[in-house]
Amino acid sequence: QVQLVESGGGLMQAGGSLRLSCVASGLTFSSYAMGWFRQAPGKAREFVTSINWSGGGTSYADSVKGRFTISRDNAKNTVYLQMDSLKPEDTAVYYCAANPWTLIRGRVPAHWGQGTQVTVSS
Repeated sequence: QVQLVESGGGLMQAGGSLRLSCVASGLTFSSYAMGWFRQAPGKAREFVTSINWSGGGTSYADSVKGRFTISRDNAKNTVYLQMDSLKPEDTAVYYCAANPWTLIRGRVPAHWGQGTQVTVSS
């Protein structure tokens, strides 16, 4: 069975940083594209960022470009989301996602984590 477990969420003041981690099990990690989505109260779940199976290609939503960085360590079956210059608008539940080979914006990934809360205060 596939399991994605996020960690690293919490409360941070605007301008601060957090790093989220997602540890995957039950899949061949190096064959999966990974990504992060987020969902704020009353809003739809939205794409944040993705990284391809090799780590050689990344994609970011315009709202986080230049502030967030996705990376992966295939030896540890882990994907990271480094969040810098946090804004109150970044407050949301952040979900780790996995999809074989590629993860395309607008398409539902095959697997989801349970989510971790990120709250940014002003």
